[in-house]
Amino acid sequence: MASAELQGKYQKLAQEYSKLRAQNQVLKKGVVDEQANSAALKEQLKMKDQSLRKLQQEMDSLTFRNLQLAKRVELLQDELSLSEPRGKKNKKSGESSSQLSQEQKSVFDEDLQKKIEENERLHIQFFEANEQHKHVEAELRSRLAALETEAAQHQAVVDGLTRKYMETIEKLQNDKAKLEVKSQTLEKEAKECRLRTEECQLQLKNLHEDLSGRLEESLSVINEKVPFNDTKYSQYNALNVPLHNRRHQLKMRDIAGQALAFVQDLVTALLNFHTYTEQRIQIFPVDSAIDTISPLNQKFSQYLHENASYVRPLEEGMLHLFESITEDTVTVLETTVKLKTFSEHLTSYICFLRKILPYQLKSLEEECESSLCTSALRARNLELSQDMKKMTAVFEKLQTYVALLALPSTEPDGLLRTNYSSVLTNVGAALHGFHDVMKDISKHYSQKATIEHELPTTTQKLITTNDCILSSVVALTNGAGKIASFYSNNVDYFIASLSYGPKAASGFISPLSAECMLQYKKKAAAYMKSLRKPLLESVPYEEALSNRRVLLSSTESREGLAQQVQQSLEKISKLEQEKEHWMLEAQLAKIKLEKENQRIADKLKSTSSGQLVGLSQDNAALSNAAGQDEAAAKAVPEPVQSTSLVPDVESREDLIKNHYMARIVELTSQLQLADSKSVHFYAECRALSKRLALAEKSKEALTEEMKLASQNITRLQDELTTTKRSYEDQLSMMSDHLCSMNETLSKQREEIDTLKMSSKGNSKKNKSR
Repeated sequence: MASAELQGKYQKLAQEYSKLRAQNQVLKKGVVDEQANSAALKEQLKMKDQSLRKLQQEMDSLTFRNLQLAKRVELLQDELSLSEPRGKKNKKSGESSSQLSQEQKSVFDEDLQKKIEENERLHIQFFEANEQHKHVEAELRSRLAALETEAAQHQAVVDGLTRKYMETIEKLQNDKAKLEVKSQTLEKEAKECRLRTEECQLQLKNLHEDLSGRLEESLSVINEKVPFNDTKYSQYNALNVPLHNRRHQLKMRDIAGQALAFVQDLVTALLNFHTYTEQRIQIFPVDSAIDTISPLNQKFSQYLHENASYVRPLEEGMLHLFESITEDTVTVLETTVKLKTFSEHLTSYICFLRKILPYQLKSLEEECESSLCTSALRARNLELSQDMKKMTAVFEKLQTYVALLALPSTEPDGLLRTNYSSVLTNVGAALHGFHDVMKDISKHYSQKATIEHELPTTTQKLITTNDCILSSVVALTNGAGKIASFYSNNVDYFIASLSYGPKAASGFISPLSAECMLQYKKKAAAYMKSLRKPLLESVPYEEALSNRRVLLSSTESREGLAQQVQQSLEKISKLEQEKEHWMLEAQLAKIKLEKENQRIADKLKSTSSGQLVGLSQDNAALSNAAGQDEAAAKAVPEPVQSTSLVPDVESREDLIKNHYMARIVELTSQLQLADSKSVHFYAECRALSKRLALAEKSKEALTEEMKLASQNITRLQDELTTTKRSYEDQLSMMSDHLCSMNETLSKQREEIDTLKMSSKGNSKKNKSR
């Protein structure tokens, strides 16, 4: 699978690479075309510049020609001005000469006019050519700038794409190398798997032969020793004790405990709802303390007063069902006999709801007919009447399914085993329907209470009673929602636990067989308990002594190792200090050696160049050997201190050899130290990972505990609020009752006083008589 995924990934990357390569070719072509266009535009610009230069030269020549013609015109005008007075004097004498001068003048004028027109035309052409050249030059410059920016952008895109291609190529090459390595490892694993399959086939063949032999022996023993097979017949198989599943029993008891808590909350809410409804009938639409209520409401109040005798048994039946589920029993539908009792109590409560439903509807109609009822209040009362009908219908539906679930423990033919799952699913649907109906009742009753509070004739007692009823309805809604969600979360487990029963059979046949099986289970448990031997009270003396020796040796070895570690740490610190000391000494020696070499080099500058070169090379080698590490300085101190001009070759080789040997020793010691540190760090990381895993597990457990605690807190807060409200309601009722009693007492006292006064007056009259 991993190789296929990597091949797919490689193919995708190759396709992307081919696409990007094609795009790169297109972009390169576009860049080349733009470069060609820019070159052509540059050539055009050069041609325009040349034509402009030619025009400028022609303009210069024309201006020069114009200047010459202007000078010639001036000369001609001067000559004409000089010839005019002469013509006046010799007018008579030379008519022929005047005619010639006029002809010449007309010729000059025509020539001058032509030159002026030509000059003007040339000026216009020059101006137009100059303007056109400027316009073309501006256009070409702007286009050249745009093309340069586009070329820069294209070049940036090309650079980015090439960089991306290179990265993609490197990535593909790395992936290819990884895939090759992985393919090699997979080939090795395939070879190993082939060898393992061959071994497994041999083992399977041997096991098949062994099991076939054992099967033959078992069949022969069964045929000879077993009188009959009790699992063959379902009647006998139902009496066999199934395997004890303690986890299943604990889970079922936990679920039953949660269901008991939810049913208790629901029972409390139902009691409050019926009780506060009775109080409301006594107050609205007619207050019983002021006037008598209608016979219908009296009967309805009487029935509601009996609600505890129908609601309390629901809690008791659920409690008995919870107590019947223990760790030692087998909990399936055939063994839960107490479910029948709960179903009977639920049936009695349904009868109670059916009995009070007509009175409740008539009471709501009576409220609608009263003069205090508005149109909005009448609409709310009609909605509540529909909701009460739906509530009774939902309870009837729920009671039908609970009665069906109680049939396997009393009448096994009443419900087929194949219908268990459908009945359990329908119970969840009925609970969700009950929750929806209670939400509608809560919404409509809150609207009704709001409308009644706005009436001017509403008393404080009615407002308090409405608030109490609304709180009980809210508690009923919350309880119904909790039960519905709880059942939806566990319905899959209920359906899966239907298969829990005797082996090799579909389930228990009858309640009698299930009861007999439980008796056999108790007998088997008692027999196993009797066979269990008591454990030894203490460890034998010899084993305790050996354990003590092992403990002492382990503690001594631990203390010794701790001391060795402490000593080694002290040695390491001392060696580090010595290392720093000798490093400083080596640096000082290197500085001194460099100074000595410089001094010797200055002295030998005048002697010979060859000796100076050899001396500098030898001294440089010595300085490098002394500066690399202090160990070499300690190992061979004589060559460093030598001041001979030409050192011996053997001593130099020994110096280099000793230096590299000391360096190898130091590197090996550093490598060993690094290995020991890495082992220590690995052990610490492993311990920290274990501690982290334990901490995460404890965190998860604590979060679960916190969730459970928060759930318990919310449940207790709900209970506290309901009890607080009930107590407050009871206190308000008691205070009202005490006020009424005080009023009656005050009235009785006044009557007694009047009677006393009347008796005194009668006695006085009798005395006077």
